[in-house]
Amino acid sequence: MSNRPLTLTVAAAVMAVEGFTTLLLGGYVGVETVIGEPSDVTSSIFVAGFGILVGAVLLWVGWGMLRVERWTRSLGVLAQIFAVVVGITLVQSDQQTIGIPLIAVAVVGLVALLSPPTTQALYGDQDRA
Repeated sequence: MSNRPLTLTVAAAVMAVEGFTTLLLGGYVGVETVIGEPSDVTSSIFVAGFGILVGAVLLWVGWGMLRVERWTRSLGVLAQIFAVVVGITLVQSDQQTIGIPLIAVAVVGLVALLSPPTTQALYGDQDRA
């Protein structure tokens, strides 16, 4: 068993949920681009590729969190900040059913990533190294 605290496991779960969701949405856009008739094929391909890439990166960061890798915290915090901004934009665009859960999940991720147990697990041994 590693020295991974529950807060870091929660942060990894948040990253996994966001990663799988983004990956699935990117794949959906890709499939719709192939079988449908998009008005702009180039943009649709870009959006699909971007969604798949971002989803894969979020999953990679979540995996790193499970392994208690220090580099994951900054990427995780950045991802949650972007998720809050996107969620606020969705709420302002009258898409509360998507925006509010996204904001809630991102806040849980931020709290988990910035909590003292996570900080201790990721950076606590820095003086001994």
